[in-house]
Amino acid sequence: MAKIKQSITAIIYDKRGRVLSIGKNQYLKTHPIQAHHAERVGLPHKQYLHAEIDAIIRCRKMGKAHRIIVTRLDSKGNPVLAKPCPICQSAIDATNIKIVEHT
Repeated sequence: MAKIKQSITAIIYDKRGRVLSIGKNQYLKTHPIQAHHAERVGLPHKQYLHAEIDAIIRCRKMGKAHRIIVTRLDSKGNPVLAKPCPICQSAIDATNIKIVEHT
């Protein structure tokens, strides 16, 4: 079994605080939206699916998306900085999400 480097989770909420979708980082999967934004910011080699983009893909009511919260845990389960990378920030900017929080 492969050692997990870190666990990143992104949750998208509507204005009332209801969960619209949950995304997790993937070390084996990719998606055309991930590839598009990676190419757009000059990082085409970063093809594996990031949590923020996974949450965006899974969100069925993107028109109601208002806030995204990103959390990251290291291999020992300790919380660490989770600021969106340039790829994820590009994808978030392409939506109508108004608030980006990282813990």
